[in-house]
Amino acid sequence: MPAPRTAYDAVLHAARDVTKLGCALDAEMLGAALLGSVYAMAAEDRAEAVRDFVGRFLTATVHSGTPAAVTIRDVFATLVPEADGAGRVGHDRRSPSWAGQLGQVRATGCWAYGDVYGDQTSYLVTFAYEDAVAGGPEHAVVALVDHNIGITKDVFVATSAETLLDQVRQICAADELTWFRSEDPGRLRDEVSRHLEVTDGLGELPSDGSLATDRTLAGARLALLPAVTTPPLSEPSGPDDTGLIRDFLTSPEAVRFDLPTGPAATPESASLEFCLSLLLDHGATLPGADPLRWSPAVAGLFLLDWVHRRAVLDLDDAAMLPRVVRAWSAFSMRRRGLPTAAAEQAEAALEELIPEFARLYTTGERRSPATAAVAQLIAEGVDPNDTAAIDAWLEANRDD
Repeated sequence: MPAPRTAYDAVLHAARDVTKLGCALDAEMLGAALLGSVYAMAAEDRAEAVRDFVGRFLTATVHSGTPAAVTIRDVFATLVPEADGAGRVGHDRRSPSWAGQLGQVRATGCWAYGDVYGDQTSYLVTFAYEDAVAGGPEHAVVALVDHNIGITKDVFVATSAETLLDQVRQICAADELTWFRSEDPGRLRDEVSRHLEVTDGLGELPSDGSLATDRTLAGARLALLPAVTTPPLSEPSGPDDTGLIRDFLTSPEAVRFDLPTGPAATPESASLEFCLSLLLDHGATLPGADPLRWSPAVAGLFLLDWVHRRAVLDLDDAAMLPRVVRAWSAFSMRRRGLPTAAAEQAEAALEELIPEFARLYTTGERRSPATAAVAQLIAEGVDPNDTAAIDAWLEANRDD
């Protein structure tokens, strides 16, 4: 067979055996996998790129009359019904008998599960075909939402819904650091879709998982759920900063880690105040702007990335920050009423993170250009708040 001349020819070639598949689900998974390459390679809005490709494919193949061609056209039109021309694609007598079951599913259950820290939530929906023989088995769509970075990090379709659901239930029941519950279909659709829109616009996709290959089928299934009927609840605001800091400084955790909580103005107390301001500033970037939403993952983001890009620490600050973070971690776990195992896990994570924080502080390799510039000014004795001093420094260091 000659090499495909266009991308559409390549798709037809890849789908040449679609009529040999045993059910509609297999065909929909094949179609989603083929469109996954379009999704993965798109430079901008990936969902729009898939819609555009399907519309162009349907136009380019309108006269393709082989059974495989008419079948894959039907599959694509089912997966991306909003694509141009999708509404004009009907089931063809040359297609397999299961073609009439394409997309003919109903949701049979919705659940959510996640970690007690609030880092990630997985949403699971099971679907069944009207005709289980021609359509295929009850299957599940799972979407992983990462609240720390605000995206749907992965989606995948499992062909055995009951087995997967039983496994998830057992894992959550055996792990006190996870939870499991039934979920409202509208809220599930809204949560996953909102975060998936962010994912679709990423310049680079998460490297692990089935996001690209299963995105189109997962999106088609989620679109069958009812729209959310109530406005989304606004994230509760975090605790009052002044009261929170007062409680922290008088807490047993502050005593345990020997923080300078007295009234005297010392270099240590100044560093403590600065480190606490960094924790609060970082907390403002979290869902609900709650600095108490602490976890091993949040600690890693703070210690290994955020603080290096956003702050200039002197030696006193760098020595103080690990003590403050250890105390804050234990304090936040107690305030939120998390299990002892959660606090122990966070403490163990800090023992690994803090040496790496110290290394990054020493090398400065994670500093942003602005932070690096301020650090250099301070190192050379220039006050970053003195405009005249900065101008003089720039003039002295200007390349002729």
